[in-house]
Amino acid sequence: MGQTISSPVRQPSAAAARRSRSCTSFVMNSEESDSDGCLAGEAARDHTAELPDEVLALIFQGLGSSDRKRCSLVCWRWLAVEGQNRHRLSIDARAALLDAVPSLFARFDAVSKLALKCDRRADSIGDEALGLIAQRCPNLTRLKLRACRELTEAGMYVLAKHCPNLRKLSCGSCNFGARGVEAVLRGCLLLEELSIKRLRGLNEAAGVGGNIVVSSSSLRSICLKELYNGQCFGPVIASSPNLRTLKLFRCAGEWDCLLEEVAEKVTGLVEVHLEKLQVSDRGLFALASCTDLEVLHLVKTPECTDAGLITITEKCRLLRKIHIDGWKTNRIGDEGLMAVAKRCPNLQELVLIGVNPTSLSLGLLGSNCRNLERLALCGSETFGDKEISCIAAKCMALKKLCIKGCPVSDQGMEALADGCPNLVKVKVKKCRAVTPHVADWLRATRGSLAVNLDNISQIELQEACMSESGMMDNGIEEIPVLIDPFSTMDVPSSSSGRSGHWKRIGFIGGRNFFAPTFRRLFHGNNNSHHL
Repeated sequence: MGQTISSPVRQPSAAAARRSRSCTSFVMNSEESDSDGCLAGEAARDHTAELPDEVLALIFQGLGSSDRKRCSLVCWRWLAVEGQNRHRLSIDARAALLDAVPSLFARFDAVSKLALKCDRRADSIGDEALGLIAQRCPNLTRLKLRACRELTEAGMYVLAKHCPNLRKLSCGSCNFGARGVEAVLRGCLLLEELSIKRLRGLNEAAGVGGNIVVSSSSLRSICLKELYNGQCFGPVIASSPNLRTLKLFRCAGEWDCLLEEVAEKVTGLVEVHLEKLQVSDRGLFALASCTDLEVLHLVKTPECTDAGLITITEKCRLLRKIHIDGWKTNRIGDEGLMAVAKRCPNLQELVLIGVNPTSLSLGLLGSNCRNLERLALCGSETFGDKEISCIAAKCMALKKLCIKGCPVSDQGMEALADGCPNLVKVKVKKCRAVTPHVADWLRATRGSLAVNLDNISQIELQEACMSESGMMDNGIEEIPVLIDPFSTMDVPSSSSGRSGHWKRIGFIGGRNFFAPTFRRLFHGNNNSHHL
Protein backbone atom coordinates (compact mmCIF):
# COMPACT_ATOMS: atom_id res chain seq x y z
CA MET A 1 0.00 0.00 0.00
CA GLY A 2 1.15 3.48 -0.69
CA GLN A 3 3.81 2.14 -3.00
CA THR A 4 4.02 2.71 -6.72
CA ILE A 5 4.97 0.02 -9.05
CA SER A 6 8.47 0.63 -10.29
CA SER A 7 9.04 0.02 -13.94
CA PRO A 8 12.30 -1.60 -15.01
CA VAL A 9 15.00 0.77 -16.44
CA ARG A 10 15.74 -0.04 -20.04
CA GLN A 11 19.45 -0.24 -20.92
CA PRO A 12 20.47 1.46 -24.17
CA SER A 13 21.37 -0.82 -26.95
CA ALA A 14 24.95 -1.16 -28.21
CA ALA A 15 24.06 0.62 -31.45
CA ALA A 16 22.58 3.59 -29.57
CA ALA A 17 25.71 3.83 -27.43
CA ARG A 18 27.87 3.87 -30.54
CA ARG A 19 25.71 6.61 -32.06
CA SER A 20 25.98 8.66 -28.84
CA ARG A 21 29.73 8.35 -28.70
CA SER A 22 30.00 9.27 -32.37
CA CYS A 23 27.84 12.36 -31.90
CA THR A 24 29.79 13.48 -28.85
CA SER A 25 33.06 13.01 -30.69
CA PHE A 26 31.75 15.04 -33.63
CA VAL A 27 30.67 17.91 -31.37
CA MET A 28 34.03 17.93 -29.55
CA ASN A 29 35.99 17.83 -32.79
CA SER A 30 33.89 20.65 -34.19
CA GLU A 31 34.58 22.79 -31.09
CA GLU A 32 38.31 22.05 -31.23
CA SER A 33 38.33 22.87 -34.93
CA ASP A 34 36.63 26.22 -34.33
CA SER A 35 39.05 26.97 -31.46
CA ASP A 36 42.07 26.11 -33.60
CA GLY A 37 40.72 28.29 -36.35
CA CYS A 38 40.42 31.24 -33.99
CA LEU A 39 43.91 30.65 -32.67
CA ALA A 40 45.26 30.39 -36.18
CA GLY A 41 43.57 33.62 -37.06
CA GLU A 42 45.02 35.32 -34.01
CA ALA A 43 48.47 33.99 -34.82
CA ALA A 44 48.27 35.15 -38.39
CA ARG A 45 47.37 38.65 -37.31
CA ASP A 46 50.31 41.10 -37.16
CA HIS A 47 49.76 43.11 -34.00
CA THR A 48 52.82 45.29 -34.70
CA ALA A 49 51.04 46.67 -37.76
CA GLU A 50 48.93 48.76 -35.39
CA LEU A 51 52.03 50.31 -33.78
CA PRO A 52 53.24 53.65 -35.15
CA ASP A 53 56.76 53.69 -36.54
CA GLU A 54 57.86 55.89 -33.63
CA VAL A 55 56.77 53.27 -31.07
CA LEU A 56 58.42 50.46 -33.02
CA ALA A 57 61.62 52.50 -33.13
CA LEU A 58 61.54 52.92 -29.35
CA ILE A 59 61.26 49.15 -28.96
CA PHE A 60 64.24 48.62 -31.25
CA GLN A 61 66.29 51.10 -29.23
CA GLY A 62 65.92 48.87 -26.18
CA LEU A 63 67.47 45.90 -27.98
CA GLY A 64 71.08 44.93 -28.41
CA SER A 65 72.92 45.10 -31.70
CA SER A 66 72.49 41.42 -32.62
CA ASP A 67 68.77 41.47 -31.78
CA ARG A 68 68.27 44.57 -33.90
CA LYS A 69 69.92 42.82 -36.83
CA ARG A 70 67.54 39.87 -36.47
CA CYS A 71 64.53 42.17 -36.24
CA SER A 72 65.54 43.94 -39.43
CA LEU A 73 65.13 40.62 -41.28
CA VAL A 74 61.52 40.10 -40.22
CA CYS A 75 59.81 42.25 -42.87
CA TRP A 76 60.37 45.27 -45.10
CA ARG A 77 58.76 47.65 -42.63
CA TRP A 78 60.96 46.54 -39.74
CA LEU A 79 64.00 46.80 -42.02
CA ALA A 80 63.14 50.40 -42.87
CA VAL A 81 62.22 51.49 -39.33
CA GLU A 82 65.31 49.89 -37.81
CA GLY A 83 67.61 51.53 -40.35
CA GLN A 84 66.04 54.97 -40.09
CA ASN A 85 66.42 54.96 -36.30
CA ARG A 86 69.93 53.58 -35.97
CA HIS A 87 72.21 56.38 -34.82
CA ARG A 88 75.43 54.41 -34.25
CA LEU A 89 77.23 52.41 -36.89
CA SER A 90 80.56 50.60 -37.07
CA ILE A 91 81.73 49.51 -40.53
CA ASP A 92 84.68 47.60 -41.95
CA ALA A 93 86.25 50.37 -44.02
CA ARG A 94 87.92 48.39 -46.76
CA ALA A 95 88.18 49.76 -50.26
CA ALA A 96 85.16 47.72 -51.41
CA LEU A 97 82.95 49.88 -49.21
CA LEU A 98 82.94 52.57 -51.90
CA ASP A 99 80.44 50.71 -54.11
CA ALA A 100 78.02 50.12 -51.24
CA VAL A 101 78.01 53.61 -49.72
CA PRO A 102 74.92 54.93 -51.60
CA SER A 103 72.65 51.99 -50.73
CA LEU A 104 74.09 51.55 -47.25
CA PHE A 105 73.53 55.13 -46.15
CA ALA A 106 70.19 55.31 -47.93
CA ARG A 107 69.05 52.81 -45.33
CA PHE A 108 71.00 54.25 -42.38
CA ASP A 109 70.23 57.89 -43.07
CA ALA A 110 70.07 59.02 -39.44
CA VAL A 111 73.57 57.98 -38.37
CA SER A 112 75.22 60.50 -36.07
CA LYS A 113 78.01 58.32 -34.60
CA LEU A 114 80.17 56.45 -37.09
CA ALA A 115 83.25 54.24 -36.81
CA LEU A 116 85.26 53.33 -39.92
CA LYS A 117 87.81 50.63 -39.13
CA CYS A 118 90.04 48.82 -41.58
CA ASP A 119 92.29 45.84 -41.08
CA ARG A 120 95.92 46.86 -41.21
CA ARG A 121 96.68 44.32 -43.91
CA ALA A 122 93.87 45.43 -46.22
CA ASP A 123 93.38 48.41 -48.52
CA SER A 124 91.21 51.02 -46.84
CA ILE A 125 88.65 53.44 -48.20
CA GLY A 126 89.95 56.62 -49.81
CA ASP A 127 88.89 60.22 -50.17
CA GLU A 128 86.03 59.42 -52.57
CA ALA A 129 84.30 57.05 -50.15
CA LEU A 130 84.75 59.40 -47.20
CA GLY A 131 83.33 62.26 -49.30
CA LEU A 132 80.23 60.24 -50.18
CA ILE A 133 79.73 59.26 -46.54
CA ALA A 134 80.11 62.86 -45.40
CA GLN A 135 77.53 64.04 -47.93
CA ARG A 136 75.00 61.42 -46.79
CA CYS A 137 75.61 61.97 -43.05
CA PRO A 138 75.21 65.74 -42.56
CA ASN A 139 74.17 65.19 -38.92
CA LEU A 140 77.36 63.32 -38.03
CA THR A 141 78.57 64.30 -34.54
CA ARG A 142 81.16 61.58 -33.81
CA LEU A 143 83.63 59.97 -36.18
CA LYS A 144 86.29 57.37 -35.53
CA LEU A 145 88.86 56.51 -38.21
CA ARG A 146 91.11 53.50 -37.71
CA ALA A 147 93.85 52.38 -40.12
CA CYS A 148 92.30 54.28 -43.04
CA ARG A 149 95.67 54.75 -44.67
CA GLU A 150 94.37 55.83 -48.08
CA LEU A 151 92.74 58.99 -46.72
CA THR A 152 94.49 62.26 -47.49
CA GLU A 153 94.03 65.92 -46.59
CA ALA A 154 91.58 66.26 -49.50
CA GLY A 155 89.20 63.78 -47.91
CA MET A 156 89.38 65.58 -44.56
CA TYR A 157 88.55 68.88 -46.31
CA VAL A 158 85.39 67.31 -47.74
CA LEU A 159 84.50 65.88 -44.34
CA ALA A 160 84.83 69.29 -42.69
CA LYS A 161 82.73 70.88 -45.44
CA HIS A 162 79.76 68.50 -45.19
CA CYS A 163 79.81 67.69 -41.46
CA PRO A 164 79.95 71.06 -39.68
CA ASN A 165 78.23 69.62 -36.60
CA LEU A 166 81.05 67.19 -35.83
CA ARG A 167 81.80 67.23 -32.10
CA LYS A 168 84.23 64.35 -31.67
CA LEU A 169 87.00 63.15 -33.99
CA SER A 170 89.26 60.20 -33.25
CA CYS A 171 91.97 59.20 -35.74
CA GLY A 172 94.41 56.32 -35.43
CA SER A 173 97.02 54.87 -37.81
CA CYS A 174 96.03 57.13 -40.69
CA ASN A 175 98.39 58.72 -43.22
CA PHE A 176 97.02 62.22 -43.69
CA GLY A 177 98.99 65.01 -42.08
CA ALA A 178 98.56 68.15 -40.05
CA ARG A 179 96.70 69.96 -42.83
CA GLY A 180 93.92 67.39 -42.63
CA VAL A 181 93.48 67.95 -38.89
CA GLU A 182 93.64 71.69 -39.39
CA ALA A 183 90.88 71.51 -42.01
CA VAL A 184 88.59 69.79 -39.52
CA LEU A 185 89.40 72.32 -36.80
CA ARG A 186 88.60 75.19 -39.13
CA GLY A 187 85.47 73.66 -40.65
CA CYS A 188 83.91 72.02 -37.59
CA LEU A 189 83.49 74.91 -35.17
CA LEU A 190 81.59 72.74 -32.65
CA LEU A 191 84.38 70.18 -32.25
CA GLU A 192 84.79 69.34 -28.54
CA GLU A 193 87.00 66.23 -28.46
CA LEU A 194 90.08 65.55 -30.58
CA SER A 195 92.02 62.30 -30.30
CA ILE A 196 95.04 61.64 -32.54
CA LYS A 197 97.07 58.43 -32.45
CA ARG A 198 99.95 57.41 -34.71
CA LEU A 199 99.20 59.97 -37.40
CA ARG A 200 101.95 59.25 -39.89
CA GLY A 201 101.77 62.42 -41.95
CA LEU A 202 102.49 64.90 -39.18
CA ASN A 203 106.02 65.51 -40.42
CA GLU A 204 104.56 67.52 -43.30
CA ALA A 205 104.50 71.27 -42.82
CA ALA A 206 101.27 73.01 -41.94
CA GLY A 207 101.18 76.72 -41.37
CA VAL A 208 104.09 78.57 -39.85
CA GLY A 209 106.96 76.39 -38.66
CA GLY A 210 105.09 73.16 -39.34
CA ASN A 211 102.55 73.83 -36.57
CA ILE A 212 98.76 73.72 -36.76
CA VAL A 213 97.94 77.39 -36.39
CA VAL A 214 94.26 77.55 -35.49
CA SER A 215 92.37 78.47 -32.33
CA SER A 216 89.26 76.74 -31.04
CA SER A 217 86.90 77.95 -28.37
CA SER A 218 84.86 74.73 -28.48
CA LEU A 219 87.58 72.16 -27.75
CA ARG A 220 87.18 70.53 -24.33
CA SER A 221 89.49 67.53 -24.66
CA ILE A 222 92.71 66.80 -26.58
CA CYS A 223 94.42 63.41 -26.56
CA LEU A 224 97.71 62.78 -28.41
CA LYS A 225 99.25 59.31 -28.55
CA GLU A 226 102.47 58.00 -30.05
CA LEU A 227 103.20 60.99 -32.25
CA TYR A 228 106.64 61.76 -33.60
CA ASN A 229 105.88 65.45 -34.02
CA GLY A 230 103.19 66.03 -31.44
CA GLN A 231 104.49 69.51 -30.65
CA CYS A 232 102.84 70.77 -33.84
CA PHE A 233 99.59 70.71 -31.84
CA GLY A 234 101.06 73.17 -29.34
CA PRO A 235 99.36 76.26 -30.82
CA VAL A 236 96.02 74.44 -30.89
CA ILE A 237 96.31 73.43 -27.24
CA ALA A 238 97.44 76.87 -26.13
CA SER A 239 94.69 78.54 -28.18
CA SER A 240 91.83 76.53 -26.69
CA PRO A 241 90.73 78.60 -23.70
CA ASN A 242 87.95 76.18 -22.72
CA LEU A 243 90.14 73.07 -22.72
CA ARG A 244 89.45 70.84 -19.71
CA THR A 245 91.29 67.58 -20.48
CA LEU A 246 94.82 67.16 -21.86
CA LYS A 247 96.27 63.68 -22.42
CA LEU A 248 99.77 63.16 -23.81
CA PHE A 249 100.97 59.56 -24.25
CA ARG A 250 104.36 58.48 -25.56
CA CYS A 251 104.97 61.51 -27.76
CA ALA A 252 108.53 62.33 -28.75
CA GLY A 253 110.22 65.61 -27.97
CA GLU A 254 110.67 67.91 -24.97
CA TRP A 255 107.40 69.14 -23.47
CA ASP A 256 108.30 71.49 -20.62
CA CYS A 257 108.23 74.64 -22.78
CA LEU A 258 104.90 73.70 -24.30
CA LEU A 259 103.36 73.00 -20.89
CA GLU A 260 104.50 76.40 -19.71
CA GLU A 261 102.78 78.07 -22.64
CA VAL A 262 99.62 76.01 -22.19
CA ALA A 263 99.39 76.65 -18.45
CA GLU A 264 99.78 80.36 -19.04
CA LYS A 265 96.89 80.56 -21.53
CA VAL A 266 94.65 77.65 -20.51
CA THR A 267 94.06 77.88 -16.79
CA GLY A 268 90.87 75.82 -16.62
CA LEU A 269 92.44 72.37 -17.04
CA VAL A 270 90.71 69.76 -14.88
CA GLU A 271 92.42 66.56 -16.04
CA VAL A 272 96.03 66.01 -17.16
CA HIS A 273 97.64 62.72 -18.24
CA LEU A 274 101.38 62.59 -18.92
CA GLU A 275 102.78 59.20 -19.89
CA LYS A 276 106.28 58.37 -21.11
CA LEU A 277 107.06 61.99 -21.91
CA GLN A 278 110.22 64.02 -21.66
CA VAL A 279 108.83 66.30 -18.98
CA SER A 280 110.41 67.43 -15.74
CA ASP A 281 109.54 69.40 -12.61
CA ARG A 282 109.66 72.51 -14.76
CA GLY A 283 106.51 71.33 -16.56
CA LEU A 284 104.84 70.44 -13.24
CA PHE A 285 105.66 73.88 -11.83
CA ALA A 286 103.80 75.35 -14.81
CA LEU A 287 100.79 73.06 -14.36
CA ALA A 288 100.48 74.18 -10.76
CA SER A 289 98.86 77.38 -12.03
CA CYS A 290 95.84 75.29 -13.10
CA THR A 291 94.09 75.57 -9.77
CA ASP A 292 91.01 73.65 -10.96
CA LEU A 293 93.03 70.48 -11.56
CA GLU A 294 91.22 67.38 -10.24
CA VAL A 295 92.87 64.43 -12.03
CA LEU A 296 96.64 64.00 -12.45
CA HIS A 297 98.43 61.04 -14.05
CA LEU A 298 102.24 60.92 -14.01
CA VAL A 299 103.23 57.65 -15.69
CA LYS A 300 106.85 56.83 -16.40
CA THR A 301 108.09 60.42 -16.30
CA PRO A 302 111.43 59.80 -14.56
CA GLU A 303 112.45 63.48 -14.45
CA CYS A 304 109.49 64.40 -12.23
CA THR A 305 110.32 64.45 -8.54
CA ASP A 306 108.82 65.21 -5.14
CA ALA A 307 109.48 68.91 -5.73
CA GLY A 308 107.15 69.06 -8.73
CA LEU A 309 104.41 67.11 -6.96
CA ILE A 310 104.66 69.32 -3.88
CA THR A 311 104.33 72.48 -5.97
CA ILE A 312 101.18 71.11 -7.61
CA THR A 313 99.59 70.19 -4.27
CA GLU A 314 100.30 73.67 -2.91
CA LYS A 315 98.03 75.29 -5.51
CA CYS A 316 95.78 72.50 -6.80
CA ARG A 317 93.72 71.75 -3.71
CA LEU A 318 90.86 70.10 -5.64
CA LEU A 319 92.77 66.97 -6.68
CA ARG A 320 90.55 63.86 -6.55
CA LYS A 321 92.55 61.27 -8.49
CA ILE A 322 96.30 60.82 -8.60
CA HIS A 323 98.13 58.08 -10.50
CA ILE A 324 101.91 57.89 -10.21
CA ASP A 325 104.11 55.32 -11.94
CA GLY A 326 107.56 56.11 -10.60
CA TRP A 327 109.26 53.53 -12.82
CA LYS A 328 111.22 52.55 -9.67
CA THR A 329 113.36 55.68 -9.91
CA ASN A 330 112.55 56.62 -6.28
CA ARG A 331 112.24 60.28 -7.25
CA ILE A 332 108.71 60.50 -5.86
CA GLY A 333 108.23 59.11 -2.37
CA ASP A 334 107.15 59.92 1.16
CA GLU A 335 107.85 63.64 0.90
CA GLY A 336 105.60 64.15 -2.12
CA LEU A 337 102.88 61.86 -0.73
CA MET A 338 102.81 63.68 2.59
CA ALA A 339 102.27 66.93 0.70
CA VAL A 340 99.31 65.26 -1.05
CA ALA A 341 97.93 64.13 2.30
CA LYS A 342 98.21 67.58 3.84
CA ARG A 343 96.77 69.62 0.99
CA CYS A 344 94.37 67.37 -0.95
CA PRO A 345 91.50 66.51 1.41
CA ASN A 346 89.20 65.61 -1.52
CA LEU A 347 91.41 62.73 -2.70
CA GLN A 348 89.30 59.70 -3.67
CA GLU A 349 91.66 57.57 -5.74
CA LEU A 350 95.38 56.95 -5.42
CA VAL A 351 97.46 54.61 -7.58
CA LEU A 352 101.15 54.14 -6.79
CA ILE A 353 103.28 52.00 -9.09
CA GLY A 354 106.99 51.60 -8.54
CA VAL A 355 106.75 54.07 -5.63
CA ASN A 356 108.01 53.22 -2.15
CA PRO A 357 105.75 54.78 0.50
CA THR A 358 106.10 54.03 4.20
CA SER A 359 103.63 53.99 7.07
CA LEU A 360 104.55 57.64 7.67
CA SER A 361 102.98 58.93 4.47
CA LEU A 362 100.26 56.26 4.31
CA GLY A 363 99.13 57.05 7.83
CA LEU A 364 98.91 60.73 7.00
CA LEU A 365 96.91 59.93 3.86
CA GLY A 366 94.50 57.82 5.89
CA SER A 367 94.05 60.48 8.55
CA ASN A 368 93.66 63.53 6.29
CA CYS A 369 92.08 62.14 3.12
CA ARG A 370 88.78 61.04 4.61
CA ASN A 371 87.22 60.41 1.17
CA LEU A 372 89.90 58.00 -0.08
CA GLU A 373 87.92 55.09 -1.57
CA ARG A 374 90.29 53.39 -4.04
CA LEU A 375 93.94 52.58 -3.36
CA ALA A 376 96.40 50.56 -5.43
CA LEU A 377 100.04 49.81 -4.61
CA CYS A 378 102.11 47.85 -7.08
CA GLY A 379 105.76 46.95 -7.19
CA SER A 380 106.50 48.75 -3.93
CA GLU A 381 109.49 47.44 -2.01
CA THR A 382 108.50 49.15 1.24
CA PHE A 383 104.82 48.25 1.41
CA GLY A 384 104.69 45.42 3.94
CA ASP A 385 102.68 44.24 6.91
CA LYS A 386 103.25 47.43 8.89
CA GLU A 387 101.98 49.59 6.05
CA ILE A 388 98.87 47.51 5.37
CA SER A 389 98.06 47.54 9.08
CA CYS A 390 98.33 51.32 8.98
CA ILE A 391 95.87 51.46 6.09
CA ALA A 392 93.47 49.12 7.89
CA ALA A 393 93.52 51.33 10.96
CA LYS A 394 93.18 54.74 9.31
CA CYS A 395 91.50 54.48 5.89
CA MET A 396 87.91 54.41 7.06
CA ALA A 397 86.33 55.24 3.69
CA LEU A 398 88.39 52.75 1.64
CA LYS A 399 86.25 50.51 -0.60
CA LYS A 400 88.70 48.90 -3.02
CA LEU A 401 92.28 47.87 -2.38
CA CYS A 402 94.76 46.40 -4.86
CA ILE A 403 98.18 45.09 -3.86
CA LYS A 404 100.57 43.61 -6.41
CA GLY A 405 104.17 42.51 -6.13
CA CYS A 406 104.62 43.85 -2.60
CA PRO A 407 106.25 42.16 0.46
CA VAL A 408 102.94 41.61 2.26
CA SER A 409 102.26 38.44 4.27
CA ASP A 410 99.30 36.73 5.94
CA GLN A 411 99.94 38.66 9.12
CA GLY A 412 99.38 41.99 7.39
CA MET A 413 96.30 40.74 5.55
CA GLU A 414 94.71 39.71 8.84
CA ALA A 415 94.57 43.39 9.84
CA LEU A 416 91.87 43.89 7.20
CA ALA A 417 89.50 41.72 9.21
CA ASP A 418 88.81 44.55 11.67
CA GLY A 419 89.89 47.62 9.70
CA CYS A 420 88.50 49.57 6.75
CA PRO A 421 84.80 49.10 7.64
CA ASN A 422 83.62 50.11 4.14
CA LEU A 423 85.96 47.77 2.28
CA VAL A 424 84.12 45.69 -0.35
CA LYS A 425 86.91 44.32 -2.55
CA VAL A 426 90.54 43.30 -2.11
CA LYS A 427 92.78 42.02 -4.85
CA VAL A 428 96.21 40.56 -4.15
CA LYS A 429 98.55 39.59 -6.97
CA LYS A 430 102.07 38.19 -6.97
CA CYS A 431 102.53 38.56 -3.22
CA ARG A 432 104.28 35.30 -2.42
CA ALA A 433 103.84 35.48 1.36
CA VAL A 434 100.04 35.70 1.13
CA THR A 435 98.41 32.25 1.16
CA PRO A 436 94.94 31.04 0.12
CA HIS A 437 94.31 30.22 3.77
CA VAL A 438 94.20 33.85 4.85
CA ALA A 439 92.03 34.73 1.84
CA ASP A 440 89.49 32.08 2.88
CA TRP A 441 89.68 33.30 6.46
CA LEU A 442 89.00 36.88 5.43
CA ARG A 443 85.98 35.81 3.37
CA ALA A 444 84.60 33.88 6.32
CA THR A 445 85.29 36.69 8.78
CA ARG A 446 83.85 39.44 6.59
CA GLY A 447 81.08 37.87 4.56
CA SER A 448 80.54 40.91 2.36
CA LEU A 449 84.22 41.27 1.44
CA ALA A 450 85.31 39.98 -1.98
CA VAL A 451 88.89 38.68 -1.80
CA ASN A 452 90.71 37.85 -5.02
CA LEU A 453 94.03 36.06 -4.66
CA ASP A 454 96.00 34.74 -7.62
CA ASN A 455 97.69 31.36 -7.93
CA ILE A 456 101.41 32.11 -7.93
CA SER A 457 102.52 28.71 -9.26
CA GLN A 458 100.03 28.82 -12.14
CA ILE A 459 101.12 32.34 -13.12
CA GLU A 460 104.78 31.33 -13.07
CA LEU A 461 103.98 28.36 -15.30
CA GLN A 462 102.13 30.55 -17.78
CA GLU A 463 104.95 33.08 -17.84
CA ALA A 464 107.49 30.33 -18.40
CA CYS A 465 105.48 28.98 -21.34
CA MET A 466 105.16 32.45 -22.84
CA SER A 467 108.87 33.06 -22.39
CA GLU A 468 109.75 29.79 -24.11
CA SER A 469 107.48 30.50 -27.07
CA GLY A 470 108.82 34.04 -27.37
CA MET A 471 105.36 35.54 -27.09
CA MET A 472 104.41 38.41 -24.85
CA ASP A 473 101.08 40.11 -24.35
CA ASN A 474 101.45 43.66 -25.56
CA GLY A 475 98.00 44.66 -24.34
CA ILE A 476 96.79 45.62 -27.83
CA GLU A 477 93.65 44.00 -29.17
CA GLU A 478 93.84 43.78 -32.93
CA ILE A 479 90.73 44.47 -34.98
CA PRO A 480 89.48 41.13 -36.34
CA VAL A 481 89.53 40.51 -40.05
CA LEU A 482 86.03 40.88 -41.45
CA ILE A 483 85.27 38.93 -44.58
CA ASP A 484 82.22 40.83 -45.75
CA PRO A 485 82.27 44.55 -44.90
CA PHE A 486 78.52 44.86 -45.23
CA SER A 487 77.33 41.78 -43.40
CA THR A 488 79.41 42.66 -40.37
CA MET A 489 78.00 46.08 -39.64
CA ASP A 490 77.73 46.56 -35.92
CA VAL A 491 76.45 49.15 -33.55
CA PRO A 492 78.25 49.87 -30.28
CA SER A 493 76.28 49.42 -27.11
CA SER A 494 73.82 52.13 -26.27
CA SER A 495 75.06 52.14 -22.71
CA SER A 496 77.25 54.97 -21.67
CA GLY A 497 80.54 54.88 -23.44
CA ARG A 498 82.12 56.52 -20.49
CA SER A 499 82.90 53.69 -18.34
CA GLY A 500 84.21 54.45 -14.93
CA HIS A 501 87.79 55.59 -15.20
CA TRP A 502 88.88 53.12 -12.53
CA LYS A 503 87.69 50.32 -14.74
CA ARG A 504 90.10 51.37 -17.46
CA ILE A 505 92.99 51.97 -15.20
CA GLY A 506 95.27 49.63 -17.17
CA PHE A 507 98.90 50.33 -17.75
CA ILE A 508 99.35 48.32 -20.89
CA GLY A 509 100.38 44.70 -20.30
CA GLY A 510 103.58 43.02 -21.40
CA ARG A 511 106.08 45.83 -21.16
CA ASN A 512 103.94 47.45 -18.50
CA PHE A 513 103.48 45.28 -15.51
CA PHE A 514 100.15 46.06 -13.94
CA ALA A 515 97.36 46.47 -16.50
CA PRO A 516 95.41 43.17 -16.24
CA THR A 517 95.13 43.42 -12.46
CA PHE A 518 93.67 46.92 -12.48
CA ARG A 519 91.22 46.16 -15.27
CA ARG A 520 89.76 43.21 -13.42
CA LEU A 521 89.86 44.78 -9.96
CA PHE A 522 88.11 48.03 -10.67
CA HIS A 523 85.60 46.77 -13.22
CA GLY A 524 82.50 48.95 -13.02
CA ASN A 525 79.17 49.08 -14.86
CA ASN A 526 79.04 51.25 -17.91
CA ASN A 527 80.87 50.44 -21.02
CA SER A 528 81.32 52.23 -23.29
CA HIS A 529 82.60 53.06 -25.23
CA HIS A 530 82.85 54.61 -27.53
CA LEU A 531 81.74 55.49 -30.60
